[in-house]
Amino acid sequence: MMRAMVLAAGEGRRMRPLTQRVPKPLLQVAGLPLLERHLRALAKAGIESVVVNVSWLGEQIIAFCGDGQQWGLDIAMSVEETPLETAGGIIQARDLLGAEPFLVISADVYTDLDFTPLLSIRPACGGAHLFMVDNPAHHPGGDFVLWQGRLSLDGRGEPMTYSGVGIFCPTLFSGYEAGKRALRPLLEIAAQSGKLTGEPLNATWCDVGTPERLDALNAQMAVVGHH
Repeated sequence: MMRAMVLAAGEGRRMRPLTQRVPKPLLQVAGLPLLERHLRALAKAGIESVVVNVSWLGEQIIAFCGDGQQWGLDIAMSVEETPLETAGGIIQARDLLGAEPFLVISADVYTDLDFTPLLSIRPACGGAHLFMVDNPAHHPGGDFVLWQGRLSLDGRGEPMTYSGVGIFCPTLFSGYEAGKRALRPLLEIAAQSGKLTGEPLNATWCDVGTPERLDALNAQMAVVGHH
């Protein structure tokens, strides 16, 4: 069974003052913390083992998650003394994630994506399969070009933005020492070697990166009547 990692270690500086006392993953959308929404969705998809990395106000997230049993999950915490960024956080948690491809989701995105179909995805050895969204206003240039299931830096097709949801082969992170490390350079290497695949994320999605975006999302949810 595929394991999952929820990235919850960021400081959420753009979210201040909200994140001075509450870590960003515990901010609420329509009455539920972002992190809990992801945990519920993972459990619903049949995932049993989840790693959550924490740093900023991490003790709140550790207390919130407990052992995961309330969601039917086995949750392991990966504690970072200072935030290690995405790749650094995954590298530190490698032993908890096992030898098979694993799902990674950023705690600070909102999505109603059904994770169930993702469990059968097997990215190329040393690669990853990313879910992409249309470029939001705050990221107009996008991240990669998606064309016929392949992601490249500059090929045919339209630039799209990485949603924060992806399936990763563990060997993408092999050979790197522990420490602070961004994910982007590793993805660029995979793209250049033809090992980075992707598809559009066909679900509601929002990068909840600022208080304004959080307010807008909550207003939208109130109109739609989501819970």
